[in-house]
Amino acid sequence: MSGIIKCLCKCNGYEAPALTVDAVIKMNEKILLVRRRKEPFRGFWALPGGFVECGETVEEAVVREIEEETGLKMIVKDILGVYSEPYRDPRGHVVSICFLGSAEGVPIGGDDASEAKFFNISEVDSLKLAFDHSNILKDYVKRLEKW
Repeated sequence: MSGIIKCLCKCNGYEAPALTVDAVIKMNEKILLVRRRKEPFRGFWALPGGFVECGETVEEAVVREIEEETGLKMIVKDILGVYSEPYRDPRGHVVSICFLGSAEGVPIGGDDASEAKFFNISEVDSLKLAFDHSNILKDYVKRLEKW
């Protein structure tokens, strides 16, 4: 990728990165992933999430995105981290806040997700993951080891 990145938002005359949310949702020692229906990374597995809409908080956005993509109602527990590497998304500079949470029920792929499924963390290494989600999951594992 070239040294020039595209900013996706123009606010008050300034170009700014777009804001997204992702979630690591744990249920019965497994984590939830979705298979992406659209580019970029169509067909790859990813943490569920998406863009924050104007007028909503990041907490509202992550709950909405999880429900849209999986049909599950997320219970937000904590923030895992903020991921701001300028080249993490091929569409442009996108900053993501990744939340930790739980949910109940059976996930069903919807909206941008063609499939939603829980995986053992040991299975994730063999999957093709979108964006920088393998790094996010490594941070999640490190956090588990500290507990």
